[in-house]
Amino acid sequence: MRNKLLYSLLVVCALGIVLLAIWQRPAEPSFTGFKAHRIIAHAMGGIEDMTYTNTRDAFIANYEKGTRVFEVDLLLSKDDQLIARHEWGQFFTNMLRQQEGISEERSGAVWSAEEFKQAKIDGRYEPLFWDDIVELLAEYPDIYIVTDTKQIKPEEIDSIFAKIVDSTKRKDPNLLERIVPQIYNQPMLGQIKQYYPFDSVIYTLYQSQDSDRQVVNFARSNGIAAVTVSEGRVNEQLVQSLKRAGIPTYVHTINDMKLVADYKKMGVYGFYSDFLAGDQADSAS
Repeated sequence: MRNKLLYSLLVVCALGIVLLAIWQRPAEPSFTGFKAHRIIAHAMGGIEDMTYTNTRDAFIANYEKGTRVFEVDLLLSKDDQLIARHEWGQFFTNMLRQQEGISEERSGAVWSAEEFKQAKIDGRYEPLFWDDIVELLAEYPDIYIVTDTKQIKPEEIDSIFAKIVDSTKRKDPNLLERIVPQIYNQPMLGQIKQYYPFDSVIYTLYQSQDSDRQVVNFARSNGIAAVTVSEGRVNEQLVQSLKRAGIPTYVHTINDMKLVADYKKMGVYGFYSDFLAGDQADSAS
């Protein structure tokens, strides 16, 4: 009799521990807007064997695979036009196979808007200006654009977001509701909101010096929609702390379904990817 009672007590204690663990680990919330999607296409997504193209061709290829959230890299041209490009330099020009569209002495320079337009990627893909991306927002009412502004000096951010907001408003102010800025430090939030009170903002940490605790406190206190981390920065304590605050974590840049499954077990919600698309992350386990 005593042994049965002891066994029953052990079972109850074990059950209590399991229930406590479940209670402490936050449940998967239900999201709307851009957060209804686990995959964000990195630099408009990959096309064939190419990444970082930021082209309409890449957008179309990934849209047709079911992707609805697209990150785009943004730079200012030499003549102050807002363009979709990750960086300047000869290495990057060669990587995008643009050698035939630009003279050798200019391949590593900061280009004018006209030079940018003429240098087709892989000799066939059309580079995008911000105005072209606004047209995509108007043409595809179910997509979201996540900005990755590659220049982050305060005066550069002012110029970039003034152009983003002015250009989009001219087309249709409602399109601004589907633009999701990424910020790289805490002061940048107030800076961009001088131009427009964006509904959703992502805090991406690849340039941030904040501790995990500072990230969580800032995100929770300022209504940050999501936090994006690199593989080198992600850890379960940060992910679970954000999750308890109702804030999903995205990891970049992931192209492997096994990694998706491993990170999901950690509690990571979504992924920036070149080649994963649509609802692929939903099926990883």
